[in-house]
Amino acid sequence: MANPLPAGTSAPDFALPRTPDQKLSLEELRGRPVVLAFYPADWSPVCGDQMALYNEMMNEFAPYKAQLLGISVDGPWCHGAFASARKLQFPLLADFEPKGAVARRYGVYREREGVSERALFLIDHGGKIAWSYVSPISVNPGADGILEALDQLCPGDAQRGGGHRGVG
Repeated sequence: MANPLPAGTSAPDFALPRTPDQKLSLEELRGRPVVLAFYPADWSPVCGDQMALYNEMMNEFAPYKAQLLGISVDGPWCHGAFASARKLQFPLLADFEPKGAVARRYGVYREREGVSERALFLIDHGGKIAWSYVSPISVNPGADGILEALDQLCPGDAQRGGGHRGVG
């Protein structure tokens, strides 16, 4: 059972591979909102639909200057093939070795299956968790929750981003 870190908690920093030879750290993104989208695995139908939806929604995240990061236990080569096939325009990070270490730190690792929960976190400008949500593993959580959380975090940007309700 998931026990996600609650709002107000400092987001654990990490540096995960985004390609076989490049890492991205949460610390590098400090000063802007970051959406962490933990998902179980590349190539599963629900995960593919979820990541494709977020890719289509990138223009909705733009007014908030929010960086979206997909995170799963798949390796960087797998992520590369999946991102290419889905034409994803945001980084997928490999929580591969040690397997699920970042998902564990965020309280969303499924020990029995060896994958992460389908979980969303919004990290604020200062590195604190502003919002989190864990979806049933077989359900695409869509984007409305993320956009509502961004509206709360960045109210001045909400007017620029308008028109997104009812999406995802």
